[in-house]
Amino acid sequence: MNTFTVIFLIALALSFGTHYWLSKRQSRHVDLHRKKVPKAFNATVTLEEHQKAADYTLAKEKLGGYDQIAGVFFLLFLTVGGGIDWSFTLWQSYGYSPITTGLGAIVTIFLIMHVLELPTSIYQTFVIEDKFGFNRSTPIQFAKDQFIQIFLMLIIGLPIMALILWVMNSVGTYWWLLAWAILMTFSLLMSWLFPTVIAPLFNKFTPLDDGPLKDRIQQLLERCGFNSQGIFIMDGSRRSGHGNAYFTGIGNNKRIVFFDTLIESLDDEELEAVLAHELGHFKCKHVIKMLVASSIMTLVSLGVLGWLIEQDWFFQGLGISEPSNAAALLLFMLVSPVFTFFIQPISAFFQRKFEFEADDFAANNAKASMMISGLVKLYRENANTLTPDPLYSAFHYSHPPAAIRIAHLDPDALNG
Repeated sequence: MNTFTVIFLIALALSFGTHYWLSKRQSRHVDLHRKKVPKAFNATVTLEEHQKAADYTLAKEKLGGYDQIAGVFFLLFLTVGGGIDWSFTLWQSYGYSPITTGLGAIVTIFLIMHVLELPTSIYQTFVIEDKFGFNRSTPIQFAKDQFIQIFLMLIIGLPIMALILWVMNSVGTYWWLLAWAILMTFSLLMSWLFPTVIAPLFNKFTPLDDGPLKDRIQQLLERCGFNSQGIFIMDGSRRSGHGNAYFTGIGNNKRIVFFDTLIESLDDEELEAVLAHELGHFKCKHVIKMLVASSIMTLVSLGVLGWLIEQDWFFQGLGISEPSNAAALLLFMLVSPVFTFFIQPISAFFQRKFEFEADDFAANNAKASMMISGLVKLYRENANTLTPDPLYSAFHYSHPPAAIRIAHLDPDALNG
């Protein structure tokens, strides 16, 4: 057996074992605290709501466990099992150019992956989300979303993938520098286009009506010195009962978006505080910091790929009989998470740090009490567990657990 095959199998076992162990810890911890509302939330969350959140978390973790196991077996089939090699051999038999052959093989694998992931998506949407009262999608809507996703992958993903493969085949040893510049430019372009071109394919965005809420938001934006291209309500209730708010776009194409479900759940002062939190991410330059971090990681990853392409053991160890740039690119996309899973808690740590900073900004530019009451409503109505396992949340959570986050906003808020 190839030495790299052994290394890959060990890394896969460590990655899967860590995630599975953490998932089991989460399930045990949530189930252990299911029967009693945490003292800090006695006045704001009922036992029924607390148990709904616990049961919802347990159901998602159970499905996630099955999905992890299936994912490991499928990755083994694609690599050491020869699945990727079969796809490239099939397309090579047609006598197409290297770029067309590579594109065909990569798209084949991703379409197979998409189809195999459908049962999990269907079960999550029409069983779990439905059971807990969140699903508002229909089979027709679900099918339409799947079609649009595949359509976008083909009309947007194929050209950029073809360009990257051309660069890999034509530029020479340092192709990865040009590929990095292309990917960063493409990423910025997509971020700019998303609010007005991509997002409307999935949802309807309606400008916020004139009134007290719009006036309050405009005053907040003026206080914070923030300009946007409008405040919009998204018909999130078309698919789900979950509520959210976010900023989207970059440069002169920024938008503020509220889910219609969030508008129904929070009052005007709470919405102002939630929006102030989102503004905090921009004013604290979190978006730029995350973009720079992502840019550096992409550059390093492409540099590593540029080295791996020259190593026969990389291909042989992962089941490829005839090395190619396209095969290396596909292998790297599928296998790199196995070797980099340890980065996840580091990333989560900085994301939680950013959330605390955005909360501080919200407390200084709106009412901390309104931020807290809005957060409690969101945790309650989205059925987010109040009792996550500490290790699981440290590894996975991009937002601090409820009690920690609220205590940071006001150390006395949860006393009594």
